[in-house]
Amino acid sequence: MTTAQTSRPAYQHPAYQHPAYQPVRLPDPDRDRFAWIAPTIATVLLLVLVPLALLFGGLLSVLAAAGCGSDCSKELETSVLVIWGTLCFGGFVTHAAVITSWALPWKRRYSALRAWMAVLSLLPPLLVLLLVFNLPKG
Repeated sequence: MTTAQTSRPAYQHPAYQHPAYQPVRLPDPDRDRFAWIAPTIATVLLLVLVPLALLFGGLLSVLAAAGCGSDCSKELETSVLVIWGTLCFGGFVTHAAVITSWALPWKRRYSALRAWMAVLSLLPPLLVLLLVFNLPKG
């Protein structure tokens, strides 16, 4: 039963509201489908690197400095201070960078910035581990 003005039937069957009968909506061409990869890799690596950096930087650097007593070399004291400074203030950089890499809009124009933020979030724990494994002799 149709009217002369419209081509739609007066009664629509509920099956017409099924998504298969709806018009196709294409995704936004500017949307980056791979935007989740760099933050995910950085987050997984941080789950491993941060506990290692806290363990080695917090314990082993102090033990290395405690072994020489009061006559530690200036290089060792400087390295331990840099390790502790990176542990204290590098956490802010790590958190800010990883949150920024997740929070950036998933557009293609932000893909390079997102990747750089993911890499920046890894630098403080890697620096701590590099300094701990290259501590000078006390």
